[in-house]
Amino acid sequence: MPAGTVLVCHPSVDLYGSDLQLLESVSGLTAAGWRVVVTLPGTGPLADRLAAAGAELRVVDVPVLRKSMLNVGGLLRLVLDCARSLPVMLRTLRQVRPDAVYVNTVTVPFWLVVARLTGRRTLVHVHEAEDDVRGLVAFLLNAPLLFASTIVVNSRAARDTLLRAVRVLAKRTQVVHNGLPGPAEEPAVPSATTDGPHRIVLVGRLSPRKGSDVALEAVSRLRAEGRDVRLELYGSVFPGYEWFEEQLRARSAEPDLTGAVHFGGYTSPTWPALAGADVVLVPSRAEPFGNTAVEAQLAARPVVVSAVQGLREIVTDGETGLLVPPDDPEALARAVASLLDDPQRARDLAAAGHRSARENFSLDRYRSAITEAVARTARR
Repeated sequence: MPAGTVLVCHPSVDLYGSDLQLLESVSGLTAAGWRVVVTLPGTGPLADRLAAAGAELRVVDVPVLRKSMLNVGGLLRLVLDCARSLPVMLRTLRQVRPDAVYVNTVTVPFWLVVARLTGRRTLVHVHEAEDDVRGLVAFLLNAPLLFASTIVVNSRAARDTLLRAVRVLAKRTQVVHNGLPGPAEEPAVPSATTDGPHRIVLVGRLSPRKGSDVALEAVSRLRAEGRDVRLELYGSVFPGYEWFEEQLRARSAEPDLTGAVHFGGYTSPTWPALAGADVVLVPSRAEPFGNTAVEAQLAARPVVVSAVQGLREIVTDGETGLLVPPDDPEALARAVASLLDDPQRARDLAAAGHRSARENFSLDRYRSAITEAVARTARR
């Protein structure tokens, strides 16, 4: 007999941060004896990985909350669109008969409402921290979480953002930092050399939030100093943001960056992209957690990250990496230059970051915490 049945509701079929964390959540639950049924909006790479982890899959296309909807009118339109999906959601709940419903991200909030109103115990896993959304819109964005029995957030920053919007959620909210697997082979720390060309790597969606444009400007400054550096961007755009990739490509074709920027596209796993990098950048303008920073540490690479939100919970400045102000290419360039000019410091930071990531963001810790949260929700 299974430990119980959990219905997991997820808005994507990609393999980015919250998608990969869902995969680890499901792997932990199935390993603990749970029957896991996952709803997805369609087929894609995540579906294959979830099936391999032992999940049953169902296609349930529910409207997804996008950042462009974060206004009163947009949220009201979302409610109307979700109402049209109500019959298939009710049918899924009736057929699966879950002991708990696990809603991954706040972008499919209607699942929380429908599940709770039909008597199911609910857990929501929050991967967002929209600090730039305040007032009534922030409350409306997070109000569906009032229907959750348990709230898991991936960082203290995400918790603080949530509680500023809806203070009464404090007692049911717990922080579980993401857990990530390391590379199959023990990584080597950076070589102690100041010779170029130097590989500067950024892994993540090509989006304004991730600061890809800031990285371009930082590399431009480094090259203006005569440094032999190359920037490698690995990631793709979210539909609707194709304009941003075009903007990046146009900037990289200008004389100061010609031949210095490589667009590697989406990559998973990330280890081949990270291996051998002299410095890994995470110049995000907002980052509720920051899986790519942890992956860089697990790959034993020195990291330079923005001093924002969850990244400050991963990197201790001067000990496990370097923190710089967000949206500041000059500061980013200076930090990179300091590591290129002092290879031993870069090696020390990489080694310390590697130890920290293995201790604080292990997969076993994460899976155990999520499984216990689901079990506790079901017992309620």
